[in-house]
Amino acid sequence: MKGAANEDRILWKEFHSDPSLLGAEIEQLVHDLFTHDDRMEVDFLAPDKVRLLAPSGPTETQVPVKVRRGQQFFRQAILTAYNVRCCISGINVPRLLVASHIKPWGQFPDERLNPQNGLCLSTLHDAAFDDGLITLDEKLSVVLSKRLRSFFPQPALEVNFVPFEGAPIRLPEKLAEPDAGFLRFHREEIFQS
Repeated sequence: MKGAANEDRILWKEFHSDPSLLGAEIEQLVHDLFTHDDRMEVDFLAPDKVRLLAPSGPTETQVPVKVRRGQQFFRQAILTAYNVRCCISGINVPRLLVASHIKPWGQFPDERLNPQNGLCLSTLHDAAFDDGLITLDEKLSVVLSKRLRSFFPQPALEVNFVPFEGAPIRLPEKLAEPDAGFLRFHREEIFQS
């Protein structure tokens, strides 16, 4: 952190030691920087582009008791670390990208906002990863499950998975590199070999 003030270093150290501690707070501060309208969401398309999104769908809704605080922070951190590109396919359409959790959100609350628990995936690859149809091996290369292969031949499906089999993912910035232990958990507990 060349040129950073001592206060910046302290804040960075505090955040880096436990990202979930400040994630939700940072998300709210960034939101309030651009708008105080709680009906709007802030979305970063690229480091130099920000847009405000009006909610879609009905204008009234009931809010459930549980709210995923920090989810927008996690999304922004992961998409930024991966340069707003799917780490498997290279798709760079923000609306088609997901900050996917390696260890599931619901089962691992301490890892929810950890950037090393995230992958930037297209919605299709995210669904396949979450369902255990694909995983990453020790070398961070894509592995297809037998279950996914059981749906072949299906050209639209094959074109989105077969070319990436055995290929390494695009790596993120250093601080967001996927944790090897988290990926081992995914291979052993979620992947449907």
